[in-house]
Amino acid sequence: MRASTHTLPGLVLVDHLFTVPLDYDHPDGEATTVFAREVRAAEKRDADPPWLVFFQGGPGGKSPRPLERSGWLKVATEHYRVLLLDQRGTGRSTPVSAGTVTQRGGPTDQAAYLMHFRADAIVRDAELIRHDLAGDEPWTALGQSFGGFCVTTYLSFAPAGLREAIITGGLPPLFASPDDIYQATYRRVGTANQQYFARYPEDEQTVRRIVEHLGTQTVQLPDGSLLTPERFLQLGIAFGMSDGFARIHYLLDEAFDSSGELLSDTFLFDAYSDLSFAGRPLYAILHEPCYCQNGSSRWAAQRVRGELPEFDAATAGTPRFTGEMIYPWMFDLDPTLRPLQEAARILAEYEDWPPLYDVERLRGVSVPVAAAVYYDDMYVERVFSEETAAAIPSCRIWLTNQYQHDALRADGETLFGRLHDMLRGNA
Repeated sequence: MRASTHTLPGLVLVDHLFTVPLDYDHPDGEATTVFAREVRAAEKRDADPPWLVFFQGGPGGKSPRPLERSGWLKVATEHYRVLLLDQRGTGRSTPVSAGTVTQRGGPTDQAAYLMHFRADAIVRDAELIRHDLAGDEPWTALGQSFGGFCVTTYLSFAPAGLREAIITGGLPPLFASPDDIYQATYRRVGTANQQYFARYPEDEQTVRRIVEHLGTQTVQLPDGSLLTPERFLQLGIAFGMSDGFARIHYLLDEAFDSSGELLSDTFLFDAYSDLSFAGRPLYAILHEPCYCQNGSSRWAAQRVRGELPEFDAATAGTPRFTGEMIYPWMFDLDPTLRPLQEAARILAEYEDWPPLYDVERLRGVSVPVAAAVYYDDMYVERVFSEETAAAIPSCRIWLTNQYQHDALRADGETLFGRLHDMLRGNA
């Protein structure tokens, strides 16, 4: 259903709503809604350019909301009609929240429902939408971070639906277990900590003071939830972004109030904004399951951390920030996750996750793929991405240390332009 049309300077935006099966193995059962926003260049309003579908990072993140014709959209709309897909459960696509999930019954029913929001289901949504919008014509896919995982799943199970693919910071690990992934990720986070404190050596004392303060005082965030030392150190998730070091430094710069004894309201509000999962519960729930194939994660990030004393806030001489890790205690501290605590435990122990990638199919795929791989990526391990690229003969990579993981946001015009040129042999 086409809902409405709007314009921005240089852009025409058309909203689309699609009804899709919640469970594709039972297509006549419960349905859910998927929203997508079509974006065209104003000068191409009456033209019929080919489609490009965008898969957002996450999991659990909605597609960007354009405010102007800039960044990668500026270049993409010169060549394509872009579809910004709100992946199922996000944005306007029948959003998932603690309230909607708990209405489905007990934890077992909740977990069964949440199993339908991984990349395999997202790709099947995209294929249904493609047929609706483009008929039998294949389209181009662009995937950022977790969106690149989705594109690789697409290449595995429905390559005929793709004309070409662009992946930015999202060539997923095909062969690594969740434990392998977090062992590599913690190494990257350790290096990021060293780099951060080398740039801002004065922050080492501030971090130590905050951890000591939180270890002896009860401190609440604006939503009433506790800020513990371990939860504070999760702010290191920002380190892998182009502006991450500066953002955390400025946050620490205003950590204490004028008395020097209490954490400031400004600090607590900004920390809450970064730490709360109120707007993205699927990120916490499915972060580890999005790596699982024929096995469980069993809270891999927590188990691996237990082998790394340098990340123990209570015993490490200088506390170290953690990164993109989900821990079971988060489902107790965050009020928006607490009702889903038992469902999350069930998902962490679930062993029968179906495959997300078909390596043999990928080895024979002919769809042209251009991928940016960031040398120091803190979220998607570069070594695993290179292994995946080697398994896809049609994949060309741009390996660079010029950018961090958010390059599509930070310099999307340059990044998309180069990868688009690579698909055409011009770069």
